[in-house]
Amino acid sequence: MSGTFVGMPAFPTAARAALGNTQLRRNLAHATHTIRDKRAQVVGEVEEWEALRLAGAGVKEAALRDLATHLETLEESLIRAGAVVHWARDAEEACEIVAQVAKSHQVDEVVKVKSMATLEIGLNDHLEREGIAAWETDLAELIVQLGDDLPSHILVPAIHRNRAEIREIFRTRMAASGRPAPDDLSDDPAALAGAAREHMREKFLRAKVAVSGANFAVADTGTLVVVESEGNGRMCLTLPEVLISVVGIEKVVATWSDLDPMLRLLPRSSTGERMNPYTSTWSGVHPGDGPQEVHVVLLDNGRTRALADDVGRQALRCIRCSACLNVCPVYERTGGHAYGSVYPGPIGAILNPLLKGVSDEQTASLPYASSLCGACFEVCPVRIDIPSVLVDQRAAVVDSHRDDRRPKAEAVAMKAAAWAFSDSRRLAWAERASGLAGRVMSRFSRTTLPGGRAAAGRLPGPAAGWTGARDLPAPPEESFRAWWDRTDGGQFGEGR
Repeated sequence: MSGTFVGMPAFPTAARAALGNTQLRRNLAHATHTIRDKRAQVVGEVEEWEALRLAGAGVKEAALRDLATHLETLEESLIRAGAVVHWARDAEEACEIVAQVAKSHQVDEVVKVKSMATLEIGLNDHLEREGIAAWETDLAELIVQLGDDLPSHILVPAIHRNRAEIREIFRTRMAASGRPAPDDLSDDPAALAGAAREHMREKFLRAKVAVSGANFAVADTGTLVVVESEGNGRMCLTLPEVLISVVGIEKVVATWSDLDPMLRLLPRSSTGERMNPYTSTWSGVHPGDGPQEVHVVLLDNGRTRALADDVGRQALRCIRCSACLNVCPVYERTGGHAYGSVYPGPIGAILNPLLKGVSDEQTASLPYASSLCGACFEVCPVRIDIPSVLVDQRAAVVDSHRDDRRPKAEAVAMKAAAWAFSDSRRLAWAERASGLAGRVMSRFSRTTLPGGRAAAGRLPGPAAGWTGARDLPAPPEESFRAWWDRTDGGQFGEGR
């Protein structure tokens, strides 16, 4: 599976570096607070919001429970409407299909609608190796692409950039890929959007091939749906002669009426709007109207693996609204790059391990990138219980190390504890040793916790990671067993 930023360190290392970037934290705090305040306002207008969440979750869960049937129906509907359907088991197959279609039309560039699926499979890099330039047309994706950067948010990929940084990217990078930015470009948002519009317009008008994803795929009508706020998607979906849509198999819903709750949940949860400014739907080929050749690539790339997980399969309900990112205290302080994937934040912390497993250190670190505060579940429009899945994925990480020849320090500690607790004499010895350590620490410790208790300070060796972000109380000077023997149980309950 692609989708992981190659060479990224494990989350703790990447997060520590991000925390040291004060400008990044300032940008993230401003943007996430703004988005979640807008969301809260429009969600508060819906009296039966919880009922709407339940309806949305029900639509997605019903589709997942009979996914094979719905996908076959979708394929039949698309073919009947004149589309060509391709099935891709993984990122490599999907990229190759798109490249072959583009090359069959002898083009050296394509325009793209914002698509998480194409980012996941690394399509742009693949096309570049084939001599085909893939131009992002979403404003935020354009900023990321021109800045030779990586996306850090599902909805707003350039959330880590401020206006001054965007102006500098446009001023120095636009000319290399097309129409340059105006010489007098300011950092006013309207001026920046205008410069992007002029830069992209010439690409829209000359492009023969476009690539999109889809927010939803309706099985019974063969309809694909894209919602957006800028109009660039509408341009890509209507002007080119050829359209290639890469769609994750989990995007399917059974019927047209199933779109009703989804199209009310998504805009409120993502952009804080009552409805998206642009909602585009298309089904196959229509003579004289829109692309005259339509290809749909149905992408697995680990999704059937996630579907087989009884706890984690609910992650496939995700409609990519990013509400969980905007309320997450961890994401707000570290940003998306620390997660090392195109899917950052709480949903990325479960989706990446589910899609590809926890065999590498970077992915295995993601289920721990959370405080388990539960805010993500409270805002999820399709009620994905992210904290429960995080805990389950943590268990999967632990299980994956059980067969290692070199056991983890945590496993060694747990075995030592089991050895001590399994025999009363060994436990008594451990308690006496702990009491001695507590008396020594109480005498020499320079750190006092609330209540006057001494702190153990930073532990040495492998245990240093535990105390690096926690205050560890010194062991009690007297064990419960010793206290009981000394006081004869403190005459517990006597006279009562």
